[in-house]
Amino acid sequence: MSKSFSQEPLKYLALGDSYTIGEQVTKEDSWPFQLTSYLNTNSFAVEDPEIIAVTGWRTDELQDSIAVQDYKANQFDLVSLLIGVNNQYQKKPFKQFKKEFEELLQTAISLSAHDEKGVFIVGIPDYSLSKFARDEKLKRVSSRLKRYNRYIQKMSQRYGVAFYPLQKLSKPLHKDQDMLAEDLLHPSGEQYRVWVDSFKDRVVEQLNNL
Repeated sequence: MSKSFSQEPLKYLALGDSYTIGEQVTKEDSWPFQLTSYLNTNSFAVEDPEIIAVTGWRTDELQDSIAVQDYKANQFDLVSLLIGVNNQYQKKPFKQFKKEFEELLQTAISLSAHDEKGVFIVGIPDYSLSKFARDEKLKRVSSRLKRYNRYIQKMSQRYGVAFYPLQKLSKPLHKDQDMLAEDLLHPSGEQYRVWVDSFKDRVVEQLNNL
């Protein structure tokens, strides 16, 4: 679906939390905007992403926000979903996360004009090596996030949705201050660039197959 075949720019909805909106980075440095910029230089016309995300949101809070939007079914060409780290950090029941994540994925598919082909999930990054995690003496972060990401991948397979994992990629980056925002927890624009580099060509492939 290149510019020559598409009269209208593609519409992109990014659903998530601080990792999606980009805590302590400029809007342009957030990964959805970096991805959009890449797509726009690679034969696609894509509008600035519409982002539904707030720092600290859990799955239920994202659900509540989507519910009050005046969205119609099949409204977006591309929908991304990255959520769950705050369920883990706040020690909410995993059973609750499972139910709400699957519902969010169903919602994302319903909002896509191309059903599951227009949706992709980004896995939860691993912040266990960050200064924040060390100072807070947070334990078993990696093992708990693996549990979340295994379930997320399982749902991606069940619904036939693309899944782009980040846990292995992101874990060592959280030791590098250049890869972190001022709070030494959230990613910097440079880390988001590494994320996008890891899956941008697969998103291009997705769009070419719509």
